[in-house]
Amino acid sequence: MERYVCIHGHFYQPPRENPWLEAIEIQDSAYPYHDWNERVNAECYAPNSAARKLDAESRILDIVSNYAKMSFNFGPTLLSWMEKNKPEIYQAILESDRQGIQWRSGHGNAIAQAYNHLIMPLANTRDKRTQVIWGIRDFEHRFKRFPEGMWLPETAVDIEALEILAESGIKFTILAPRQASLTRKIGTGRWKDVSDSMVDPTRPYLCRLPSGRAINIFFYDGPISQAIAFHDLLKRGEEFAHRLLSGFSDSMDWPQILHVATDGETYGHHYRFGDMALAYALNYMETNGMARLASYGEYLEKHPPTHEVQIFENSSWSCIHGIERWRSDCGCNSGGHSGWNQAWRKPLREAFDWLRDRLSSIYETLARQYLKDPWKARDDYIYVTLDRSENSVKGFLIEHSLRNLSIEDRVNVLKLLEMQRHAMLMYTSCGWFFDELSGIETVQVMQYAGRAIQLSDDLYKDGLEDAFKMRLSIAKSNIPEYENGAKIFEKFVKPAMIDLKKVAAHYALSSLFEEYIDDTTIYSYCVKREDYQKIEAGTAKLAVGKVSVSSNITGESELTSFCVMHFGGHALNGGVRTFIGPEAYQSMKEEIIATFEKGAFADIVRLMDAHFGTHSYSLINLFKDQQRNILNFLISKTLEEFEDIYRRMYENNRILMGFLQDIGMPVKKAFYSAAEFILNIDIKKAFQDEVIDVERVQNIIIEMKKWKVPLDSVEIEFMVRGRVKKLMDNLYQNPSDINLLFDIQKMLELIKSLPIEINYWQSQNVYYKIVKASYRDFLFKSRQGDENAKIWVATFKYLGEMLFFNISSVLPAD
Repeated sequence: MERYVCIHGHFYQPPRENPWLEAIEIQDSAYPYHDWNERVNAECYAPNSAARKLDAESRILDIVSNYAKMSFNFGPTLLSWMEKNKPEIYQAILESDRQGIQWRSGHGNAIAQAYNHLIMPLANTRDKRTQVIWGIRDFEHRFKRFPEGMWLPETAVDIEALEILAESGIKFTILAPRQASLTRKIGTGRWKDVSDSMVDPTRPYLCRLPSGRAINIFFYDGPISQAIAFHDLLKRGEEFAHRLLSGFSDSMDWPQILHVATDGETYGHHYRFGDMALAYALNYMETNGMARLASYGEYLEKHPPTHEVQIFENSSWSCIHGIERWRSDCGCNSGGHSGWNQAWRKPLREAFDWLRDRLSSIYETLARQYLKDPWKARDDYIYVTLDRSENSVKGFLIEHSLRNLSIEDRVNVLKLLEMQRHAMLMYTSCGWFFDELSGIETVQVMQYAGRAIQLSDDLYKDGLEDAFKMRLSIAKSNIPEYENGAKIFEKFVKPAMIDLKKVAAHYALSSLFEEYIDDTTIYSYCVKREDYQKIEAGTAKLAVGKVSVSSNITGESELTSFCVMHFGGHALNGGVRTFIGPEAYQSMKEEIIATFEKGAFADIVRLMDAHFGTHSYSLINLFKDQQRNILNFLISKTLEEFEDIYRRMYENNRILMGFLQDIGMPVKKAFYSAAEFILNIDIKKAFQDEVIDVERVQNIIIEMKKWKVPLDSVEIEFMVRGRVKKLMDNLYQNPSDINLLFDIQKMLELIKSLPIEINYWQSQNVYYKIVKASYRDFLFKSRQGDENAKIWVATFKYLGEMLFFNISSVLPAD
């Protein structure tokens, strides 16, 4: 009897975008990466697109896509980020589904997910339906086919959610074994109690619904999934494979499917090299004929369910209390804070439910003035979020509007729909999952709520914020200084709120340090310069201008005037206001410029107060990434002064340090600190040079070893990794450049002397691409007696050895 194995990965990251900028700002905790999406991508999503199969000496035998041989779902908001920021990995994921269709009887590996990972049983009917519709349409947009299955966030389920899935054409979903209540063979009358995870996971089940519809359910193997997620099963690929195969039983006389489900991040992010263990296990089972690797859709077509099931409603895979983790202090938490409680979850959800209902009422009341069917329009709004081009927005409005809309009407409609989008984003499950009300995940969902309130206030002036904060105040933080949800909202959400004047302020302040073109995009805003003048006097800078700022999301715009000044150091001040006319603007501009040219800088602050009132801004108002760049620029001169002092200290005392070391006298810590600071700066500069001085780098390393000072391994590894990748990319574009080949050889030989381990993952991928694209041509030429080709082939092989390839397996035989 044929046996099937299906490994499912639920790949998901909570949306981290600033709700006003529609982009993720820098997150220092993810260092050396820009943010956590970047980091998890590097540790998991990318490696699984090009996983290594290794020999006994850890050399690369082959590079394969795990996605092509497993089942997976990606959160739509994660794929949206990936499409913009990691297009190569994004395309690899889409391609793996196309490969799966070819290999798995026409069934792809990918399934959809309810859109933004809200807990479906806790959502109202309207939101459940939109979540499913958006999940399906997002999937269709990306994978170019209808999804057979859909992942329910946290596998949280109720009958209504299953009804909506079935009504929408979804054939199956995946649940945890403890979510099954009763089973029986189809056509028989007696139900069997399978509570406490006693359901047989080796077959699919039909779940009949009150409407007369039905949906298929796969219950994953609980013990093996737990072992993958929480134990050390991914240490060795062969052990992983045998543990999977142990789930089969010789006593069963039907085609069994052994399937597991975990967070996809298990394979690489939670467990380093988990991607390689997965690649090995998949290959081991397939090449040894131990089981057929299948997708859920393929198995279901070949082996329809013979049994039916009833489920436990309001259940999930990550809370033994059902769905209480997202609405009460049930005891489920991430641990580490024994004195904390999660009593805040209940009032937080109640506050959000209140806000959702108020926003729904406002939306319905106002949208009916413009739209034929406001809720149908919301369901279709996913098409706009996927394509915000003018043609897309125009087509959407033509289809759904009651009449031709004015520019103001159009802005109002888009604001209403954005209000609804954020009213769903604010329910992202991570906001309740962890331990503390002030955690970044909970602050993130509060920011979505804040954006929804701001949009509502633009249209309705209903005073929602105060009433919302009153309800938030009932939610108590475990950290005394934060007190409650209202205080957290004031501390973390209010300062993050952005309007068009704040965008203009960011443009104005940053323009003192960066040259902008006339039409500039700043995140999700467009800034059009209509007038601008910048003047300098010593370290002081002044800029006065007029710009039009518009949102690429809602289309709202505002013409503003500004004046900003850099007094030196980190002292920046500025004012922004709505443009009130050319005469007032020209008068302000001439007065402030004249005052600046007299050197009366203190008077300029008074003038800005007079012309711009309370709309004053400073360095703190810059968006985080640009703020960081400007601060780095401002402190660079100070750091140069530090460097001069430390360099003199080190170079003037290096001989003395050696003498003290020779006679066995302890060297003062200050000397070591100077050596560490200077030598790390020098090695960073050496690797930033256009042409690397190998001898200089080697001498620096000798000095570091002599004084036993540590290398700034994280930053330097990141820098060196990028340098090698750039060289390899150049070689891919110009494979016949033998001098470039020699440069890479020198670089890799030099890196061997560094006391750090370099992650060559990206460079190895490029090498592998060159093998597929160019190696055979050079090999053929070398066989024809071409001396340059012979040198190229020999050098390329040597590079492969230094990049840890098993050359005899990867390269075609000579």
